[in-house]
Amino acid sequence: MSPAAWKLAGVLALLLVTAGGVWQVQDWRYGKQLAEQAGLHQGDLEAISNAAAAQVSADQDKRVALEQRLSASEQTHYRKLSDAQKDQARLRDRLATSDLQLSVLLDAADPASGCSVPAGTETGGVVHGGARGRLDPAHAQRIVDITGDGDQGLIALVACQAYVSFITR
Repeated sequence: MSPAAWKLAGVLALLLVTAGGVWQVQDWRYGKQLAEQAGLHQGDLEAISNAAAAQVSADQDKRVALEQRLSASEQTHYRKLSDAQKDQARLRDRLATSDLQLSVLLDAADPASGCSVPAGTETGGVVHGGARGRLDPAHAQRIVDITGDGDQGLIALVACQAYVSFITR
């Protein structure tokens, strides 16, 4: 090989070493930038993850509080319904044993009634006012059943309104 070829080979080798060195420096620099971006990205992901975890925790707390309020409302509704059913059963039993009698106030001035029941109360009675007529026990039982159903309906309505109120808060 001639000295010019050696010079050319040396220059090429020097260019390759220089290019490799530049390439290595760029690799280090870009590697550093990519590492910084990855760190920033990781920080963003952690912040998003923490915010999502906090939101999930807050939602769970709200759900637990709502479940507790609904449970208390349900217990109140059940207690009121149970008390109303007990009162209705007690009243029905008293009517069945003739311990209690229902009566209605009669309009003695109504000519269509055709009833000549004397006004006033019997001796020892607690009924005050005009003429009264006693109801047949079977009719009294039906009236108690109807009012009991109405009471249960009103209690259920109050429970539904409380449920809607809890849900819409």
